Amino acid sequence: MDKLDQTDKTILRILQTDSKKTAKEIASMLNLTPSPVYERIRRLENQGFIKKYVAILDKKRIERSVTAICQVSMRYHDETFIDEFEEQIQDLKEVQECYHMAGQVDFILKIHVKSLEEYHEFVRYKLSKIKNIGVLNSTFVIKEIKHSSEYYI
Repeated sequence: MDKLDQTDKTILRILQTDSKKTAKEIASMLNLTPSPVYERIRRLENQGFIKKYVAILDKKRIERSVTAICQVSMRYHDETFIDEFEEQIQDLKEVQECYHMAGQVDFILKIHVKSLEEYHEFVRYKLSKIKNIGVLNSTFVIKEIKHSSEYYI
């Protein structure tokens, strides 16, 4: 895999800010011609630096304004139980992010729902049905201070 040069990094920063920018627009910003910029973007995609392009939605507009951070501790740490949890969590659409942790908790989940009532139903009828969960500890975001999907490169 090739290393990133400064032009690649600049292109990636621009696309992280606005992935709808065209190669022509990016080329103009970099004082380059569109063709080499287009080729660089394709190379970055093909080499896996760019995984996909997405639209970031306003969670309030789509009625998902309650953000819960849920810490999950497993009863048993057998590989089979961990694999089953990781597989089952993929089907829970409310879970936006899931991290397998080292330390006191096994997993941290970031969950977006419409209301506390919806969160209660999610935990009661979906999350708690996953076998081997020992302890669930939920905290709720009262104010989002910083939210970014951009990586510093």
